[in-house]
Amino acid sequence: MNSPRLTLLERLPLARDRSWIGYMAALLLSTCALALRIAADKAMPVGYPYIGFFPAVIVTTFLFGRGPGILAGVLCGIFAWYFFIPPVHSFAPKPGALLSFGFYALVVTIDIALVHWMQRANRGLISERERNRQLLVQRELLFRELQHRVSNNLQVVAALLALQKHDVTDERARAVLDEAARRLMLIGKLHRQLHDPSGARLSMAAFFSQLGADLIDVNGKPGIGCHVSVDEEIAISPDAAIPLALIVAEAVANALEHGLCDRAEGRIAIQLARGNEGEVELRVEDDGCGLPDDFDLGRSQNLGLRIASTFARQLGGRFEIGRVADRTVVRILLPDEERPRAPDGGTRPLDPKGSGRSHGV
Repeated sequence: MNSPRLTLLERLPLARDRSWIGYMAALLLSTCALALRIAADKAMPVGYPYIGFFPAVIVTTFLFGRGPGILAGVLCGIFAWYFFIPPVHSFAPKPGALLSFGFYALVVTIDIALVHWMQRANRGLISERERNRQLLVQRELLFRELQHRVSNNLQVVAALLALQKHDVTDERARAVLDEAARRLMLIGKLHRQLHDPSGARLSMAAFFSQLGADLIDVNGKPGIGCHVSVDEEIAISPDAAIPLALIVAEAVANALEHGLCDRAEGRIAIQLARGNEGEVELRVEDDGCGLPDDFDLGRSQNLGLRIASTFARQLGGRFEIGRVADRTVVRILLPDEERPRAPDGGTRPLDPKGSGRSHGV
């Protein structure tokens, strides 16, 4: 991450490493102020010898700092005393001149002090911003390293389970170890993708598309298409993103392993939108062979479906699966985090009726 470019105000005072430029500018601006004051002398009211010099002092201090500003204040005071306080062209003591000069010195001192304090505070803010930027860079590096290590550790555990499978002779136990290793690998990948240290909002459409493509590739079924439709206005919190992604992964994996197991071509659709009752509805559909006539989610022994049901309940929603026309439909109904809450602090109950013939948990 590169350092941010400073604006003109943030670079003030100018030429701090070459102070002679500021002092030369003070001499030049004071001389210009004198020339303008002489040119406008006839139009100036009597008794205001210092009018026209204050801007030169303020501009010099503002652009080049306290030292050149003090020099400009001294030069402008001398010019006013010599050229505009009678008797002119003389530094002889003049009645009332000391009082007016004292007032001039007070005003110039206040102007220089205010500009100096403002610029010192501005430099302090710049230093603090740079320190915060460096802390942010360190935080992002530590966050990415943590994400990398967590993901790697999960993959190591998955690899150990896969190795342990070779010492197991029971086919059911081998299948369970395979499934556990696959889920751990998936969780590790999701953990890496769903957490962004910058806080950038995750595109669920791109994420679900990549997730579906990965699962199809792992199952070796390139002929299966995955269509994703997502309402990007729906905000998914980071805490809910991983369980929701795992639910989708289980639904897609179940469709590939059961509904489309004997087909080289097919279609899976993933849709995230707001439902009719204002809740968030996530649907996963496939055009496979469908569910058995006597299927009951409450009595199902399918581990993936039980995991998906558990995650849905943890998110405060409901998991449903059923048959609609010629498609198997998995629905997850979740409270909308952006929907106004009920007076008791909860949300309105979700509609217990799913689309088509479905079985709620």
